[in-house]
Amino acid sequence: MQSLPEQDMLRDLGIHRVIEPRGVLPQPAWKLDNTPVAYPTETLIDVQRLHIDSASFTQIVNACERDTTCMSRHITDIVTERGKMHNPVTGSGGVLIGTVVQLDEVFGTKHQLTIGDTIVSLTSLSWLPLYLEHIHHIHLKRSEIEMVGKAIFFRSNPMTKLPGDLPQSMVVAALDVAGAPARVAALAQPGQRVTVVGAGGTAGLLTLCALHQRLGTYGEIIAVEYSEQALQDIVALGVADVIVQADATRPLDLLEQMRRNCSGRDYLSDLTINVVNVPNTEFASILLTKPEGRILFFSMATSFTVAALGAEGMARQVEMHIGNGYMPDHGSVALQLLRDYPSLRTLFAERFE
Repeated sequence: MQSLPEQDMLRDLGIHRVIEPRGVLPQPAWKLDNTPVAYPTETLIDVQRLHIDSASFTQIVNACERDTTCMSRHITDIVTERGKMHNPVTGSGGVLIGTVVQLDEVFGTKHQLTIGDTIVSLTSLSWLPLYLEHIHHIHLKRSEIEMVGKAIFFRSNPMTKLPGDLPQSMVVAALDVAGAPARVAALAQPGQRVTVVGAGGTAGLLTLCALHQRLGTYGEIIAVEYSEQALQDIVALGVADVIVQADATRPLDLLEQMRRNCSGRDYLSDLTINVVNVPNTEFASILLTKPEGRILFFSMATSFTVAALGAEGMARQVEMHIGNGYMPDHGSVALQLLRDYPSLRTLFAERFE
């Protein structure tokens, strides 16, 4: 029999909401109880928007051939079947924005919340019970869903209040990937060469600015991106030293492009950041990294089995880090980058407002 402290800990994690299979935590569970009523130790949120993570949204867009009616049905079916927004193909979720309706006292004190506060989840939607009543609109350009529904937060779940000085859609987009720039700021060191694969996405742009702020003029930033429009955005941002257009799913072609852009000089990086939203880019990341260098995989499309076995087959002793969406700063690093870099804020406004 579990002791009372153990029972309290498991309840704080939300295990009492797990329907299938029993005995697992909410994130890996197949199905959660999404009854839109707050039980003791829970907080109820009135949800207005979901910001689906890039890998999941891209998969759904492709599966539905960009048909938003089909996408609405597909997303509704996932939530109905699983009791949460947890894409069964990518295994990922996203974040939500909503208003506090019922507030657990402990949770409220921890986060300095009151009823009526607008919050953004720093917990993946794959962990949170979600009751979806209706989808109003799907914004294809910004991976966002306007909806009516309710969500449950457990005491362990990180979140943050919406700041008043930045537009709502911009904040949600940044907080969805806030762990990337914060983790990069902790890993990167002045004097290093750092490559960002998928540099034109939301996480990529934030990461480039975090690197520029961390390295200053003492280092080199290489941006790798496939999309023509995203490449133009990287140029407009003005923080990358080398910009390479290449498809990271084709590692040998990417290496050839790197050689051309770097004019035959060394291009292997001390640190490689992978923030792509498609699978099969693990080999490219390894090949771009120095032996004994580091790789941060911050993509939900990454196969860590492929990455580990790929490094083994190449005899490349690289240190691999798994991106963690949570950082103790509660998103402050990402939001401060939006304040510090007007060009970044302009790009986010074009994409998300």
